[in-house]
Amino acid sequence: MQRRKFLLSSAAGAATAALAPATLLASCTPKQQAAKATTPLNLCFQEGIALGNTLQEKLDYMESLGVTGLEVGGRGLAGRVDEINNALKGRNIRMSAICAGFDGFILAEDGQKDDFDRTMREIIEAAGKIGSCGVIMVPAFNGQQPCRPHTMDTRNYLCEQLHNLGEFALQCGTTVILEPLNRAECFYLRLVGDAAAIARDADSKGVKCMGDFWHMQEETSDYAAFLAAGKDYLQHVHIASRGRRKTPGEDGEKDNYIDGFRALKELGYEGFVSFECGCEGDPATVLPAAVELLRKQWEEA
Repeated sequence: MQRRKFLLSSAAGAATAALAPATLLASCTPKQQAAKATTPLNLCFQEGIALGNTLQEKLDYMESLGVTGLEVGGRGLAGRVDEINNALKGRNIRMSAICAGFDGFILAEDGQKDDFDRTMREIIEAAGKIGSCGVIMVPAFNGQQPCRPHTMDTRNYLCEQLHNLGEFALQCGTTVILEPLNRAECFYLRLVGDAAAIARDADSKGVKCMGDFWHMQEETSDYAAFLAAGKDYLQHVHIASRGRRKTPGEDGEKDNYIDGFRALKELGYEGFVSFECGCEGDPATVLPAAVELLRKQWEEA
């Protein structure tokens, strides 16, 4: 009888524990509730997504949709500083992140590391001059060789290198942003929480991380992924449709971002949610519909 009572009480306890995560995810503190009520959705377009033949035309189009962030590529950025600064004058649009653009990679075992150091620092300097929140980087894509092995020594090396890079970025008035990818593109870094942990261990306020709703298919929960990064480390967010990496909404019911949006609102995330995606339909129709969809889901979150 004692054994039976023990088993019954254990089963009840297990059932309660199983329900606890869902209960915790559904609730939030008064502080989180206040953040949810006041945190705005700051949408951003990568330069190639906005309609228009010139940067000015693209910015005009973005303003017509209420998009307030511009993300550009890093290649050749040093030569575009004046162009970008002049184009943004008097507009309700700010620079967000700079998307890569460097040569080589940080975990290379040959001269590609020197190429990375030189070109990455050039981009960081330019990013600071145009008021960017940071330069996005991936430690190593699948297929990049020769690459340091996936070991603890390599992780320690990465943190040391990122510390130096992060401190340089702070001097320039910007940051370095680690982007986790899906395993098909980058096995080395796949989870937002892992990227945040590396940023923490790099021991520099100039090292941050981001989440990408497309790559976050690796996560068990969008909500938990963003909370794992926390407000101290989460610097940027990418978004795309969740089936084919097209414009949000082009994959129908799959394109549900409410779980992740809820975490962003509870964190009081004030960075940008930036479109990094293709487009299947007519952009003149699809892009405004996507903006409307994301605003609706942000309210639902």
